[in-house]
Amino acid sequence: MKLNIDLLAELCATPAVPGAETRIRDLILDRAKGLHDELIEDAMGNVILRRKPTKKGKENPRKLLVLCHMDEIGFLVSHVDKKGFVFVQPIGGFDPRTLFSRRVLVCTDDGDYKGVMNPSGKPLHISSPRDREKVPQISEFFIDLGMGEEAADKISVGDFVVMDEPFLELGDKCVSKALDNRVACWLGLELLSALAKDDVEHECDLYVAFTSQEEVGLRGAKTASFIVEPDFALGVDTTLACDLPGVGEKDHITTHGKGFGLHLKDRSMISDRAMVKQVEEIAKKAKIPYQRTMLPAGGQDGAAAQQTGRGARTVSIVVGTRYIHTVTEMIDKADLDAARRILIEFGKAN
Repeated sequence: MKLNIDLLAELCATPAVPGAETRIRDLILDRAKGLHDELIEDAMGNVILRRKPTKKGKENPRKLLVLCHMDEIGFLVSHVDKKGFVFVQPIGGFDPRTLFSRRVLVCTDDGDYKGVMNPSGKPLHISSPRDREKVPQISEFFIDLGMGEEAADKISVGDFVVMDEPFLELGDKCVSKALDNRVACWLGLELLSALAKDDVEHECDLYVAFTSQEEVGLRGAKTASFIVEPDFALGVDTTLACDLPGVGEKDHITTHGKGFGLHLKDRSMISDRAMVKQVEEIAKKAKIPYQRTMLPAGGQDGAAAQQTGRGARTVSIVVGTRYIHTVTEMIDKADLDAARRILIEFGKAN
């Protein structure tokens, strides 16, 4: 099946940081028209789309919750000085080494403004060798909008900022900012689309939650899980692909082109062993390539389903991503397709 890469590009291009997911939420709702039986929205800004069981089965079907966070890492404006330079605070995990000389988009209620981000201090030609050894802290970076003092009249504290770089297809790869986690938003929409076809049946009561504020603590997923009270859940996200020069094989986490990641552990959760086995059996039967994966740190929305209320049996499905939390996040199309296929097959089997 041909992948709808145009939809993925549209999702990645839509700016939405933790607490400001309105634009991506509106896009998802538009693309999900006709694919769900019920829409649930909550105070955290989550969108939960329900598909009722189509296969006649149990009187009280099990609830399956699929969690896909909408937010991308970004910044909030914290100060605009008299000369119009904009200072920010991060919302999400940035490595300052990746922030030099970046094009950004400052998003306000009245419009968006392009700018450039750089650290304070002397530029190359007048800096000392010692100056050039220093890695600035995020608090030292500022944004120049090129409008001088007028910026103070257009930009307010609390406006949000995202990176401004184009989506690219490079051979079998896709490169963009915000693939973490618009990949999951794409997969959630693809799952709904596949299960909405007339000849597809599923016994479970399916809820696909597009969640808010994952990058700052799985916040939206907690309220979504409390609302749905699932019996079992799938956390859908990206993970590291460190199959790169300078990284030993034991630290690769995932390898591009080897299939979706069956995520066993990170700092936030340990996947349910029975569900891991079930996913593996489905993948093998359908000949879907996969790789087992673990992270020594980090977390994802599956942990919220596992730990909220009475809890839920949970496993995570991930897509290996190179250069994560940068503007050059890269995925392999074959891995994306494998993740799409396993979600669909899992939904049909439950």
